Amino acid sequence: MINTKMQDALNAQLNREFYSAYLYLSMAAYFESVNLKGFANWMEVQRQEELVHSLRFYHYIIDRGGKALLGAIDGPPTQWTSPLRVFQAAYAHEQKVTAHINDLVSLAIKENDHATHNFLQWFVSEQVEEEASADGVVKKLTLMADAPGGLFMLDQELAQRVFTPPPAAGGAGPQA
Repeated sequence: MINTKMQDALNAQLNREFYSAYLYLSMAAYFESVNLKGFANWMEVQRQEELVHSLRFYHYIIDRGGKALLGAIDGPPTQWTSPLRVFQAAYAHEQKVTAHINDLVSLAIKENDHATHNFLQWFVSEQVEEEASADGVVKKLTLMADAPGGLFMLDQELAQRVFTPPPAAGGAGPQA
């Protein structure tokens, strides 16, 4: 059975993961509005990944005998001034998520909750990938300085990204 303090912290992260999905959908909508379909695809794939993350938290809380609580989701930003600004925001968001995951790991250690500590290790590794992925696009956009030809080529590259669900994690319930 999960303790109340850990359950509350995991529920907060569950809701933050849903916000992340909402944020990336908003970013996809922005890219659709400026006819950058490959960029929109990248964000749509990211949205799908965030939904998987939220469901991992949801199922884990339930599997540990806790109660998953869904809260209101704030509206995300809807306008940016450039593709670079969107990806800078995405990278900053992933850094914030990493900080939250690290806080959860610290809490699990403090609460002597080995099961939750183990569960969170997948997210620790995942956040390394999440940050690197967003930062890689930021670096490419910075190098091209919004050159239309480079932007077109990067749009074509980002259109190739596909959603691949991660393998089911023990104790994390079924995956989306």
